[in-house]
Amino acid sequence: MPTQSKASSSAKPKAQAKTASAPVPSRADQARSVAESAVDLPVGAVLEVSDRVSELVDPFSGRSAAEKQLKSYGTRLRRTVKRTERRGASARRKAATEARKTRNRVEREARKRQRRVRKVLDEQTSRGRQLVDQVGDQLAALR
Repeated sequence: MPTQSKASSSAKPKAQAKTASAPVPSRADQARSVAESAVDLPVGAVLEVSDRVSELVDPFSGRSAAEKQLKSYGTRLRRTVKRTERRGASARRKAATEARKTRNRVEREARKRQRRVRKVLDEQTSRGRQLVDQVGDQLAALR
């Protein structure tokens, strides 16, 4: 046991030293921290809103600055509308092309099936006529 006590005794004080170095906050400290957070949040929100409002108001501080900003907004809006229009036109052309391709493919397959049905029908009609002629010949031979 003496050899094991060295290893285990050196491991325990290190673990105890880690927990001992981190003080446990008292209830008063925790309450103070919660109260500070409760005050800091709305104050920070007010400051953030104030910054945003000043950013909005700054461009409109003078008439020329306001006109320049409004012109900038108009230009940006026109660009966005044109970009959206191009995307719409592109999507419309693509959909029309796909519809045309699909229509052509369906029509081609319908024509193929129609030809096959006509071929089978003609073959069966021909076969039926042959059978009718054979039966007629057999009846004539019997008379």
